[in-house]
Amino acid sequence: METSKITGDRIKKYLSEGKRFDGRKPEEFRNIEIEVGVSKNAEGSARVKIGNTEVIAGIKMNMGTPYPDSPDKGNMMVTAELLPLSSSRFESGPPRFPAIELARVVDRAIRESKVIQFEKLCIEKGEKVWTVFIDIYTINDDGNLLDAAGIAAIIALKNSKIPKYDAKEGKVLFGELTKDALPLEKEIPLSLTFHKIGDNFVVDPTREEEDVAETRVTIGSSNGIISSMQKGGCESLSVEEIGNALDMLEGVWKSVSEKIKKFI
Repeated sequence: METSKITGDRIKKYLSEGKRFDGRKPEEFRNIEIEVGVSKNAEGSARVKIGNTEVIAGIKMNMGTPYPDSPDKGNMMVTAELLPLSSSRFESGPPRFPAIELARVVDRAIRESKVIQFEKLCIEKGEKVWTVFIDIYTINDDGNLLDAAGIAAIIALKNSKIPKYDAKEGKVLFGELTKDALPLEKEIPLSLTFHKIGDNFVVDPTREEEDVAETRVTIGSSNGIISSMQKGGCESLSVEEIGNALDMLEGVWKSVSEKIKKFI
């Protein structure tokens, strides 16, 4: 069901007093639970729960052809599937805009951070490279799928191993993994989304808070360095409002990274 206007008005009134329905502060995340290795067939996988929101990310790698403008670098592709079991708002069938948007936001945060060392995924320059596929599946939607998916993707990448490759046969030995980890930079990025409700910004919104948010901005950063920024929603944001979101970023980044540090 859509969030009612009465509930939306109460959410805005509470926020004007610095309160949220569940007692959290505007800059506070819900409890985060993480499990790795949830898929035996993936090169890496992770399940992330933020409150009641739950997603799974899996990594698969295959041999492919490099792009003409980067003949010595590997490739990456992110896809997302919003499963009907996770919300009555999602339907089976071809990906719709919310699924496409979620995949693109996660893709941008990872790609622009340069966390994957694509040059080390080259097998034969101009001919063969590793392609990294990141697949995201929603299990339950209670708000903030964007951040849950981003965290799950990063942790799955961090726990991935490269498949075995038979150079003589020129083929990947599916189901067999090396001991080599996926080549990643030391600094791991996080993408965090700030939702504007009335005159206030909140992070990690519940489903009801997300429904009444006028707009949002997702910021990808790594230890204070901003690598990506993407706005969602119909309403605009002023320079001052973007500044307010950036002012919250450092504290939120430190808090979330502390909660997930043993997995990255």
